[in-house]
Amino acid sequence: MTDLPRRTFLKTAAVLPLGLVTTAATAAEPAKPDALVLVVNDPLSSELACACVQGYAQRDYEKLAKHLSAKLGRPVKVHFAESLAGALTKKTDGKADIIIGKESVVAHDAKESKIAAVPVAALSGKDGKTTMTGLVVVAGKDAALSAADLKGYKVYFGEAKAAEKHAAPIALFKDLGVPVADKPDTCLTCTVGATKVVDAGKNGEKVAAVISSYAKPLLEGCGTVQKGDLRVVGETDPVPFIVAFVNEKLPEATRTDIQKALLGIGADKDLCTALETKDGFVALPAKKK
Repeated sequence: MTDLPRRTFLKTAAVLPLGLVTTAATAAEPAKPDALVLVVNDPLSSELACACVQGYAQRDYEKLAKHLSAKLGRPVKVHFAESLAGALTKKTDGKADIIIGKESVVAHDAKESKIAAVPVAALSGKDGKTTMTGLVVVAGKDAALSAADLKGYKVYFGEAKAAEKHAAPIALFKDLGVPVADKPDTCLTCTVGATKVVDAGKNGEKVAAVISSYAKPLLEGCGTVQKGDLRVVGETDPVPFIVAFVNEKLPEATRTDIQKALLGIGADKDLCTALETKDGFVALPAKKK
């Protein structure tokens, strides 16, 4: 079959419906959905922790972002920051759709940043637990045998927003009858607290500190303290550890889809390995009345 002469083709095309002669090149492409912004504050993420302990504190949230993007059908961009405020001002232009980090810290920082963040799932650890504790430590050769022996000691707590290092140990000390100052001494990080204890122990000073249970392997693995430099004399009740929050400003359907995608991660063994989790994200426990 021979091709139609150009003039004949143009005449024929002129009487056809417009849609039949619209080419793929000129067809309107559907608008791509905006990327969701994931802010990670998890201290056990690979970008926020050192790789000094084999198989520990190297959670790969880039893989999680790719997984969520595939499940949600839209890009998910991940940003790492030790504080939510830092991420909002320096990395995300004030946007945070999903936030994953320590429960008490994210809740505090989101409120300070005027973001209505709603918890939707908790990340289980390799042991399946979704909680952590605060550890009360003294120098290895200190005479104290338990937290009850710390009357008269200078005790360094964590920031008020770090539940495992502040509210939980204060409750522990009050139960044991150990006085706590109205404005207790605090340290910004576990590293600072541990260092203060070790240095004081060398001088025979009565000093204790509260560190996060997840931090102890890192302190020793990184060489901040040597094995035996610290001794645990008390442990707080468990508090929630890593929790995923979503921004309440997102459409309800989007929030539901995000929660569903997170809760389904437990079925992906490779992703669980990458996130150093036994069961993936799990449903939040019911709040006590």
